[in-house]
Amino acid sequence: MKSNIRNFSIIAHIDHGKSTLADRLIELTGALSKREMKQQVLDNLEVERKHGITVKAQTARLKYSYNGNEYILNMIDTPGHVDFGYEVSKSLKACEGCLLVVDATQGVEAQTIANAYLAIDNNLEIIPVINKIDLPSADVEKTKREIEDALGIDASTAIEISAKTGENVEKVLEAIIERIPHPKGNLNEPLRALVIDSWYDNYRGVVFIVRVFDGEFKVGDKIMMYSTKKEYEVEELGYFTPKQVKVDGLSAGEVGYVIANIKNIKEAVVGDTLTLSKNPTTKPFEGFQKPKPFVFAGLYPTNPEDYDDLAEALEKLQLNDASLTVEKEKSDSLGFGFRCGFLGVLSMNITKERLEEEFDLDVVMTTPSVLYKVEKTNSEIIEISNPSQLPPPQTIKAIYEPMVDAEIITPSEFVGNLIKLLQDRRGNQKELLYIAQDRVLLRYRLPLSEILVDFYDKLKSLSRGYASFDYEFAGFEKADLTKLIILVNSKEIDSFSLIVPKEKAYRIAREVLKNLKQYIPKQLFEVRLQAKVGGKIIAKETIGALRKDVLAKCYGGDITRKKKLLEKQKEGKKRLKKLGNVSISKEAFIKLMQIKES
Repeated sequence: MKSNIRNFSIIAHIDHGKSTLADRLIELTGALSKREMKQQVLDNLEVERKHGITVKAQTARLKYSYNGNEYILNMIDTPGHVDFGYEVSKSLKACEGCLLVVDATQGVEAQTIANAYLAIDNNLEIIPVINKIDLPSADVEKTKREIEDALGIDASTAIEISAKTGENVEKVLEAIIERIPHPKGNLNEPLRALVIDSWYDNYRGVVFIVRVFDGEFKVGDKIMMYSTKKEYEVEELGYFTPKQVKVDGLSAGEVGYVIANIKNIKEAVVGDTLTLSKNPTTKPFEGFQKPKPFVFAGLYPTNPEDYDDLAEALEKLQLNDASLTVEKEKSDSLGFGFRCGFLGVLSMNITKERLEEEFDLDVVMTTPSVLYKVEKTNSEIIEISNPSQLPPPQTIKAIYEPMVDAEIITPSEFVGNLIKLLQDRRGNQKELLYIAQDRVLLRYRLPLSEILVDFYDKLKSLSRGYASFDYEFAGFEKADLTKLIILVNSKEIDSFSLIVPKEKAYRIAREVLKNLKQYIPKQLFEVRLQAKVGGKIIAKETIGALRKDVLAKCYGGDITRKKKLLEKQKEGKKRLKKLGNVSISKEAFIKLMQIKES
């Protein structure tokens, strides 16, 4: 019965207790026994446990008896970070309501606002839940005021809980049943199901989670993915409790998994519509889009012998993440590697961590860059992700860079520091709002490239760790950019090229050369480091030659003999300068990741 089904998700800022609350709900409904329970039971990846974040959406079907009726509660655990905003929006689209968890010691944070707006956009019933009331520093009343002031959500009926101790968590289950509407949908309509998430299983192929809105389907039915029009036969249907349970069919209102012998995860993309091939729906879900990477970086094995292992590891990660793009690339200094595209900064760092932890690989990541749009003088528009792809300056009419709308919540004492940081990063203020007496919400628009390298670290150090940060992609804007070329002994080093704002070119050039000088070892000859913009050298550094005392074997004697030895050394160094190759250590590339924007 659809009237006894509730589909809900839990949304929260990182570390506000979302996974802990999910654990308590699973425990209270008896979905897992005490022996089977573990912390963050829905977080399967090691990186999720380490950072306290959810990367992949998970689901759990919970059964709960209330007022003599048994209810099915489908919990859809959403990723909690902006880089996975598209997946979050699709997970919320599969629900009728959500729990908005706010930490009573921290109050409303940047991602609380971003996720709450997504829920409001999807017309969901929002139940505010104030967590961590057991802590001495908890301020429940202040948190309620912030929810009302910053989000415009009535917090008078907010449920005060401690997910850690289990205090009042039963009230959350009761509120889900009483306040979240049951799913609508028609069993007699053609099948219409939304793909919430997908991953690759080595033995079964692609497993994808769906929410059925209309119709029903059974094992053996022929299904079709609406965007590709490809057809498959359903091999297995079921749901997670979080244990896997097989069923014969899924119908309107239900959430479950589908296995249909699909070998390529790109054929089951989040947000796509699943329907029956013999009677397809005419109402596919709106807003479907294939994930598009916006941040790019080169990944190279520290040991060249690990190249094949890195290729295999990236292939496995791609099977579980349709947004990760991989292309082969060769660098003069780093050898053979891969140019990878990511959804954002966090997904880039998580990919690197997974390569190191899950696959035991030691990798070097080059300076990340973003996706630029270049309008050429012949009106052609091209997309580039690597500075080396930038066409000659005389053929460029305009360059457009990706922008983000950023939200920062900070104690008021740090506002001045953060405004200066945002202005240094070419940010434009859109709004400054006091959401409490001592807490400020800053809204800025700034280029994505400005938050790639050390922005988050600077933000945390300037606010002593109290500021929270969230952003969303805001389209492309025209910018005054140029290509900064680094030369070592007059030879252009492609891996060090950067696309930079013209007004910052000199400052960045000085910083890059300073870092390179520190990390390129001395040679037997003098090494010239230069930075070039538009054919003009704007900065240079010199690494002095290693000196060898050729006069050490002379115990006195004629001065002409000494001069002859010195002249011979001078000629040799001149010849080396022309012919010698400079070895650039991999440490230099890592150091370039830390260009200071001071």
